Amino acid sequence: MARIPGEGLAKGLAVTMRHMLHKSETQQYPEVHPDLPARSRGVIALVEENCTVCMLCARECPDWCIYIDSHKETLPAPEGGRPRARNVLDRFAIDFSLCMYCGICIEVCPFDALFWSPEFEYAEYDIRDLLHEKDRLGEWAATVPPPPAHEVGAEPPKELSAGSRPAPARRTAPPAPVQGPAEGASAAQESAQDTAEQDTAPEAAREATLDTARGPAGPAAEPAKGAESRPRREPPRAMRDIRSIRPPGSLPKNAGSSQQKKDGPEGER
Repeated sequence: MARIPGEGLAKGLAVTMRHMLHKSETQQYPEVHPDLPARSRGVIALVEENCTVCMLCARECPDWCIYIDSHKETLPAPEGGRPRARNVLDRFAIDFSLCMYCGICIEVCPFDALFWSPEFEYAEYDIRDLLHEKDRLGEWAATVPPPPAHEVGAEPPKELSAGSRPAPARRTAPPAPVQGPAEGASAAQESAQDTAEQDTAPEAAREATLDTARGPAGPAAEPAKGAESRPRREPPRAMRDIRSIRPPGSLPKNAGSSQQKKDGPEGER
């Protein structure tokens, strides 16, 4: 097929005219900042107060781009306690020329010291200037957006539920048991008390029989339990008696058996 001269130029002008009639969607950056998603990965921010220098982020980083230095400091002992030592953060730096924005350091941090910030305007002319210290990382912590709200009907966070939980009630001593049936007691309680009285009746009858057998002088004949009726302790044995006791495991000597054993083979001969 023969091509019409200028066909491609006409198609390009048609595309241009079609876009000229539509509304422009150009964002006037840097005068107008873009609306980034809530979970956009711009830069890593540091909350220095939460860092305990556990070194988990530095060990788990696949690029080894996190540098941490610290020293130990001894806290004064409280009243009745002992002094304790803690780690004080001296340096926390991230080399963003090596960082691949995987977010592993943020996930493994046990004390929520690292967060994603939507800031992305930290380009430099020299690659060596992309090593940012804790002061710069702390400035980005103010730009971290708040966490999104929970879904409708979702369980509240454990921190909020633990803080709103009422304090446990103190345990009180149980009430003293009632000796007799109280007024308005139920039939079950009365029947239980009658059963207990029936169980103790044979014991009372046996005691009455023993008193009758003893006679009127039975209780009076019993001596008074005083200091004189207590058994006295035997005096300690003398040293010679203790030495005469054979040691455990030794057998007493039997002269007759030894003599018999000695004369036995001779008698047989």
